[in-house]
Amino acid sequence: MRSGKMRRVIQVQRVASEVNDAGTPQEVWTDHLRLRAELVERTASEFINAQGAGDKALTVFRIRYVENVTNSDRVVFGGQTFNIKEISEIDHMRSLELRCEKIGAD
Repeated sequence: MRSGKMRRVIQVQRVASEVNDAGTPQEVWTDHLRLRAELVERTASEFINAQGAGDKALTVFRIRYVENVTNSDRVVFGGQTFNIKEISEIDHMRSLELRCEKIGAD
């Protein structure tokens, strides 16, 4: 993967548990990793073939390989939040593709 293509910066967030002022545990999103990423442009037909027909807004981020990113994490990019739907390894641990769905997308 060429570093020149990774022009974007994304934040990977993870759920953590903390206790609020009333003493009740609650889940909050905390920053986990800050990474450089390539925003991969895909055509609608590629998503239809790969994911099945649907109207969901999907975004793909390509990052260097890291071990501790999971489907339970989420990505923040450009003021928008994305759930990670699928993680694909590319070139045997060289990079990862994070296939994400925008939260709040209709």
